[in-house]
Amino acid sequence: MKSIAALQAAVTAAPFDGEPSDAELDAIETEMPLILADVDLLDAQIMTIDRTPTELDERRIRRARRRVLAARRDLANTSAAGAVA
Repeated sequence: MKSIAALQAAVTAAPFDGEPSDAELDAIETEMPLILADVDLLDAQIMTIDRTPTELDERRIRRARRRVLAARRDLANTSAAGAVA
């Protein structure tokens, strides 16, 4: 019977240092507008969880949804333009 410790080196190719790579940081920076738009939408939705949304709340949620869609569109267009070039 083989011990697990003997197989560990074969399973783990490189030690994980806990820090994101430069490529991962660049990807996060590229997606940051979408991340922030999603956070704004969640904030608007969370504010109305325990009460009936007012007209102002509905406008805030609608605007946040539009920002999310615009950010997704921009990210998709950026990704598509990068793939073509």
